[in-house]
Amino acid sequence: MGLFSPSDSQLIQRIRKGDESVLDYLYKKNYKMMTKMIIKNNGTEEEAQDIYQEAIVIFWQKARRDDFVLTSKISTFVYSVCQNLWRKELERKSKLSSDMVEGKEYNDFEKEERDAIIAKCLNSLGETCKKVLMYYYFDNYSMQEIAEKLGFANADTAKTKKYKCKKELDEYIKSNYKATDFLD
Repeated sequence: MGLFSPSDSQLIQRIRKGDESVLDYLYKKNYKMMTKMIIKNNGTEEEAQDIYQEAIVIFWQKARRDDFVLTSKISTFVYSVCQNLWRKELERKSKLSSDMVEGKEYNDFEKEERDAIIAKCLNSLGETCKKVLMYYYFDNYSMQEIAEKLGFANADTAKTKKYKCKKELDEYIKSNYKATDFLD
């Protein structure tokens, strides 16, 4: 981003023009502060990275909207998004562990059914998204390996793409299926 740190309003203008280098800049600039908050609150380094990445993508999507008005610093906004996402994740984890105690694990048939729905949803995504998610979730490739396989600039770009694709997949699933399709 050059020698001078751009102002928040300059960054928003660049985001609205679709300048994805802003994502990398913001990610690196606030990384330590954001991940430290999650790690201090019972999170792992990896969970912190995931939550922070998701928060950056949420900010990006909101900032692209014409009606978006930033009422704080970008870092403050992203920090509060991280806090909210982490709070939800902790709630989900505690619910998940209490469900496991009550013996609500899935049987093989339900898992197959769920996997079939997910595979169908994956096919609704663009080719790149489908590959990114398949490589990550099914082949367990690292972000670096995905970047190399798909010709992305680096692992951070692959990570950003994974988040956008995951979000797209989640939206597709939510709009086409009820939670009960996965849970009965």
